[in-house]
Parts: sequence; structure tokens; C-alpha cells
Amino acid sequence: MNAAPLPDLSRLCVHTITTKPWPIEAAAAKFAAAGVKGITVWRDALAGRDIAQTGRLLRDHDLSIVSLCRGGFFPALTAEGRAKALDDNRRAIAEAHALGAPLIVLVCGAVPGQSLVESRRQIVDGIAALLPDCQAAGVKLAIEPLHPMYAGDRSAVNTLGQANDMVEQLRSPFVGVAADVYHLWWDPALEREIARCGKLGALFAYHVCDWRTPTVDLLNDRGLMGEGCIPLRQIRAWVEATGYRGFNEVEVFSTRLWATDQDEYLAKIVQAYRDHV
Repeated sequence: MNAAPLPDLSRLCVHTITTKPWPIEAAAAKFAAAGVKGITVWRDALAGRDIAQTGRLLRDHDLSIVSLCRGGFFPALTAEGRAKALDDNRRAIAEAHALGAPLIVLVCGAVPGQSLVESRRQIVDGIAALLPDCQAAGVKLAIEPLHPMYAGDRSAVNTLGQANDMVEQLRSPFVGVAADVYHLWWDPALEREIARCGKLGALFAYHVCDWRTPTVDLLNDRGLMGEGCIPLRQIRAWVEATGYRGFNEVEVFSTRLWATDQDEYLAKIVQAYRDHV
């Protein structure tokens, strides 16, 4: 069964990367004016800014700061490379704390030529090393599985089942999962693994967009909801069956959509959310 249409915008979150041409100050004002209630901040949007002050700005617009994107990229061929990744993740934790974001989304990383088994081991070890920092800052980590097309160089975590396995292995209330339909919609085990994620209390975030067919760029040609083939309301029904009532986060990477009038685009996001999510 599909989920019913959402009655309002109270659970709508938009990522800053979705409207990439806007600086975060403009995004905050325009999101709020459009009725958007949540914002996930990408770290590039914070460059050159006082992060704590930016957090106050977002809250002044009555936006819930849902998460910070992104941490991760743990695997490396050398111990020095892995240590450098941990340093960057600790900076991300400090940024999230200063911003007032309760969660960091992890794109976990992979190394060309290194086995996926070894990369996954390094990912678990890397997350484990950050747990004292997470506890001290009060910031959680969400493992985001990426589509298998990214297994070679962006993430060795490619299914929700693999992410759930890591959550079970780490056994920390500070570690969960970010489920993104773009990466997971194809998986025949998705309904079962979403239910498992719910039983683990680990479904920390839910991201929506659509898969265009044909796609012209695997990274930067995501579709706005309703432009593709992802069964969005069916997947949301599975997500909500776990008890999840958090934000539905619109995360769209699209060179095509970034080139359009962003005010008109935001209006389309809101309408697509009402019509398809």
C-alpha cells in the first residue's frame, strides 16, 4: 500500500545543495517564506562564515536544522590517510555542534583498487574512533548507503542491509542510517531492511528525489519528485511503518535544475512534495 498524501509542509526539509546557486542566507529566507520547515546544511555552504551565527540565523527563520552534510570518506591506503579522514570528521562534528545540527550524514568512502571488504572494515573502525567525540558534542552519525555505481570510489556501503550490519556491529545510540531513495529504490530487500532499521531504532534520516530515465549524469541528473520511476509513496509507507515521523528531506543534485530560476524551482519543489512524496 502507498502512503497517503502529506497534509501539509510540516515535515518538508530541503538541502542547501538542492538550491546550490543560493547562498545559505538567501536559502534560509526563501525556504521559510515558501513554508519549508527544515534545512539540511552542506558544509560548503558554511565556508567563510561564523557557524554559530549561521545556526542562529536559520533558527530565526524558524527552520529546524536537520543535519549537516557530510562526513565520512574513511578508507585510505595508508594509516596517514585514514588519520587525515578522522581529523576532517572531527572538524565536521565540531561544525555540527556549533551550527546546532544534531546529525551528520556520512558518505563513507571507498578506495579504487582496495577490496570492498577492507574498505568496509576501515569504515567501521573510523566510525568507532569518532564515538567519544560524538558523545561529547551530542552529535549523531548517519551512515548513508550509496548506489552500487559508487562502490569504486565514493562508498563501499551500497545497500541498506550493509548499513544495518554496521549499526549492529557498532551498537551505539550515536550511529544510525540515512536512507536516500535515489540510492536504494532498486533493492528487492528494501522493505525488509527498512523494517529492520526501524527495529534497531536506527532510521535517523530519509531523503527523497527521483531517478530520471534515461539519466544523463549519474551524479548530477537527479530528478525532482515525480520526474522519474521511484515509487516514492510506497517507500514512504515502509518508512512510516517503522514509526518514523521525521523530515522528508529533498536532496537533488541537478545541473539542469541549478541552471533554472531558483525561485520558480523552489515553488516546483513544494508542489512536487505535495503531489508525489
